[in-house]
Amino acid sequence: MNKFSIFAGVAMMVLPTLAGAQEITLKMGHAAASTHIFHTGLEIFAKKVAEKTDGNVKIEVYGDRQLGDDKQLLEGIQIGLIDGALVSSATLPLVLGAAPFDALQQPFTVSSYDQLSTVLTSDLGDELLATLDAKNIKGVGFVEAGLRHFLSKDKPVTSLADFKGLKTRIVPIPLHKAIWEAIGVNPIGMAYGEVYSALETGTIDAVEINVSSVKSESLYNAAKQVTLTGHYFWPGVIMISGATWNKMSDKDKAAVEQAGKEATAEAYALAASQEADTIAFLEENGVTVNKLGDLDDLKALTAPVVDTWSEKDPMIVKFNEAFAQSQ
Repeated sequence: MNKFSIFAGVAMMVLPTLAGAQEITLKMGHAAASTHIFHTGLEIFAKKVAEKTDGNVKIEVYGDRQLGDDKQLLEGIQIGLIDGALVSSATLPLVLGAAPFDALQQPFTVSSYDQLSTVLTSDLGDELLATLDAKNIKGVGFVEAGLRHFLSKDKPVTSLADFKGLKTRIVPIPLHKAIWEAIGVNPIGMAYGEVYSALETGTIDAVEINVSSVKSESLYNAAKQVTLTGHYFWPGVIMISGATWNKMSDKDKAAVEQAGKEATAEAYALAASQEADTIAFLEENGVTVNKLGDLDDLKALTAPVVDTWSEKDPMIVKFNEAFAQSQ
C-alpha cells in the first residue's frame, strides 16, 4: 500500500470525527424586551450551553421581537426558518394545538416559584417537553416571567365587583377566556406588542400580566393600578427547531438538555428573587399596588375551570396532582 493510500484511509476515518465536532451557532429569539427576565434567562441558558459543549454550540439571543412575536417564532421554528426561541407556554395551545401546556396555566394550582421549578425539572417536566417532538420541536427547558397579576389603567381593583366589565387584554386561548369570563371581565384577545398603545388609548382598561413585563415594557406609564392576585405563573419554553437539533452530535444534544435543566432552576430562583424589587420599582414610579380583599372568593370562582380542563388532557391531571402533592 503506498503512502497516498494510507493517508487517504486515515483521512476517511478522521473526517467524520471532525464533522461531528463542527461548531454550530443558533439564533434564538423571544418576544419580550431585552431588559426582561426572559432575555436574562435565555442568556443563562446560552452561557451554560457554551460551557457544556466546549464551545461547539453557541447561542445568540435576540430580544425585543427582533425575530418575531411568539406566533411567528413558533411557526418559524416548526419549518426550520428559526433555530430556536423562548416562547410563552400559553401560546403553544393556541398556535401549535399543544393542549398539554394548558397544565401550566391552571388558576391557583401552584403556590410558589420553588414548587413550580421542582416539578418542571422533574421527569414530569421532561414528559411535557417531549410532547413537542411531534411538532418538529425539541423542548429543553423553561424560564419564568413571573406570577401574573392585574394591571388596570385608572380604576383600583380591590374586590371582585371591581373586575366587572373591565375591557381586559388576555392571550386569546380558550383556557384564559374561560378563567376571565368566570371572573367577570370583558376579555379581549390582543397581541402582546399592542398592549401599551391599547392602554394608552383606552382600547382596553386592564391587562392580566406579570410585574416583570409591566416594568420592562414601561406599562407603568400607561396604567397606574396593580392588584396582586397571583392567579397563575408564566413559564416560557426554551425550544429548538427539529432541523437544527438534528445537526448536533449526540454528545452536544445531551449537554444542551442538561444546560436546559440547570437554566430552568437558576431562572426560577432569579424570578423569585426579583418579584419584591420589581413591585418596589413600580411603586417608586407612581403605581399604586393593591391587594384583593376577597382573594379566596376569586379562587372559588375559577376552581370550576380547573375541574373542566382536567378532563381535556391527561397531562393536566398529572400536573395538578404533582402540584397538590408538593404543597
